[in-house]
Amino acid sequence: MAALGKIRGRGPILILIIGFGLFAFIAEEAFRSCEATQNDRRQQVGEVLGEKISVQDFQKMVDEYTEVVKMQQGTQSLNEEQLNQVKDVVWNTYVQTKILEKEANALGLTVTNAELQNILKEGSNPMLMQTPFVNRQTGRFDVSSLQKFLADYKAQKGTNPQLAQQYEPIYKYWSFIEKTLRQQVLGQKFQALFAHCLLSNPLEAKMAFKDSHEESQIQLASFPYSSIDDSKVKIAESDLKAKYNELKSRFQQYVESRDVKYVDIQVLPSTTDRQALQKQFADYSKELAAAADPAEVIRKSTSLVSYLGIPVLKTAFPSDIANRIDSMSVGQVWGPVESKQDNTLNIIKLVAKQQLPDSVQYRQIQVAGATIDAAHKTADSIYTALQNGADFEALAKKYGQTGEKAWLTTSQYQNTPSLDKDSKNYIVTVNSMAVNETKNLQMGQGNVIVQVLDRRGMVSKYTAAVIKKTIEFSKDTYSAAYNKFSSFVSANQSGADILKNAAKSGYSVQEANDVTTAVHYLANIHSTREALKWLFEAKEGDVSPMYECGDNDHLLVAVLDKIHPVGYRTLSDPQVRDMVKAEVMKDKKAEMLLTQLKGVSSIAAAKAKGGKIADVEQITFAAPAFISVTGASEPALSGAVSATAKGRFSKNAVKGNAGIYLFQVTNKKMRPGKYEDNEEQKLRQRYGQYASNFMNELFINAGVIDNRYLFF
Repeated sequence: MAALGKIRGRGPILILIIGFGLFAFIAEEAFRSCEATQNDRRQQVGEVLGEKISVQDFQKMVDEYTEVVKMQQGTQSLNEEQLNQVKDVVWNTYVQTKILEKEANALGLTVTNAELQNILKEGSNPMLMQTPFVNRQTGRFDVSSLQKFLADYKAQKGTNPQLAQQYEPIYKYWSFIEKTLRQQVLGQKFQALFAHCLLSNPLEAKMAFKDSHEESQIQLASFPYSSIDDSKVKIAESDLKAKYNELKSRFQQYVESRDVKYVDIQVLPSTTDRQALQKQFADYSKELAAAADPAEVIRKSTSLVSYLGIPVLKTAFPSDIANRIDSMSVGQVWGPVESKQDNTLNIIKLVAKQQLPDSVQYRQIQVAGATIDAAHKTADSIYTALQNGADFEALAKKYGQTGEKAWLTTSQYQNTPSLDKDSKNYIVTVNSMAVNETKNLQMGQGNVIVQVLDRRGMVSKYTAAVIKKTIEFSKDTYSAAYNKFSSFVSANQSGADILKNAAKSGYSVQEANDVTTAVHYLANIHSTREALKWLFEAKEGDVSPMYECGDNDHLLVAVLDKIHPVGYRTLSDPQVRDMVKAEVMKDKKAEMLLTQLKGVSSIAAAKAKGGKIADVEQITFAAPAFISVTGASEPALSGAVSATAKGRFSKNAVKGNAGIYLFQVTNKKMRPGKYEDNEEQKLRQRYGQYASNFMNELFINAGVIDNRYLFF
């Protein structure tokens, strides 16, 4: 009992202890939950209609489309800009597909296998023309060629996995085309439903024809708003608020955006850096002039342009080199010269200039043996037999080859980064041989008997040694710029201080407004993903860390100036305020001009009031009239003119975008052309275009969240 009494006596303390314990437990669980949610978010590229997509799934789609683009372009890799375009296409396609699937499922819309087969048999869809299954003779998609490929692929998977692996890239490419084709057809069906909600009829078609073909000629009196000085217009805050409420729908924002002010410097080569490179190039120039074979000089210089040592077209060289090479004489050394277009220093030595065929038709027999000498001996006997009239293809087949004809074009080899000695010898020999000439070429591992059958497209070819190097800053130059900028950032901890003191330190403050998560770079500076991640986690007024970015040549610090959340931009927003003020200014000036023009009933009277008189022709209801006096398109004027009979003066003054207008209709006539039954079809096509605008409404309602900036 005594123990119970002690416990009761300390009851309030125990309650507090237990309460704190429970709170700590709940807080810990809440923290874990928040942390788990945050980690989950870090793995999500985005969200559409409540469905999240992980970075792994999105990357698979990016990889798939990257391979498609590489196959279409015939390249092995994509640069950074091309990869960004791929990611944008994949994201936009994913979003549209998800939205479309939801709407199509609700309506019961599908694309059946039978429909797809009909499209393949018809073969007219432009997407099919991008596949390898196009008949070269007819220029049309060949469904039988596709079916044969798919059957071969399926058979090889079971019997010859190695060959099936070679087929795999084309199979994946076709799978992508088929999937995309289904999505495209489904989208066309959905859009067609929208389009048929807007019906055309003969009466409407005739009115539309009249609106686009009836032209009016007028005498126009223009009274530009600019004729009234802004200082004469009094604008109250109540005027701005009233106009803002009237135009509020214009200022709706569907995704969050942020305004940032930043200081960015690009590190550039110093005078010392340039002088050091110039000294290097002076030495290279002497070495090139003296060298019988410039290959070693080019290798030592680490030039951006490889030296192949064979004749190639001008197109094989960078444009600044190609533009110069024609005017050079053989043996001449030109440079060092700076090229502003790619920030390089350049030297050229023209080794040779020749007239050679752009393409050569040839056939060959490759000869190998147990030893090099054995190969040479066999090749000599083959060559002798050919010289004595033996059949080339028959001899080729005797040695396990076809001896078939092939073409060697300059473009096949001129952009290769390097060539071995045998390849150079082969290319130079084939290009210089006469038609029907046969040669026995000794190679490192054997011989090649080659015969030239045709030479086409005689062109100028150049053997040129080029040293091209980027004018770069040194480590010392970068360190000096880094230390100076780092000191500036350290000395100015607040956003206000950075913005105020930047100019004193020799830096300029720049702005990037309305930045969204859809951008790839902050302020169009490469490698700023970390800065973007900071930007969308920061609060207004926050200062970023200092970033080393760009192409390893930029230093950046940013201040988050303003966050624009989803919803309506307010009147306190400077951009909104400026737009509203401009509209109020226009309204006020219009009122002043309309008061001034009361009672004016002729062009002469309008001129007396200060109107600028001009003849304007070819005004139709279907298009806004462009008025050169005010420099504006005026749809309201087009409507008023079309509604006024020939010979009549405008009943009321027209309030336009850039001024007030009065007019006299001097003539009306119909443009050449006859009303035809296809006018209704034209209207239906126009309605189809209108229907595509509804996709934007579906996008707005889909709750799209784009977090790609966290990963790409």
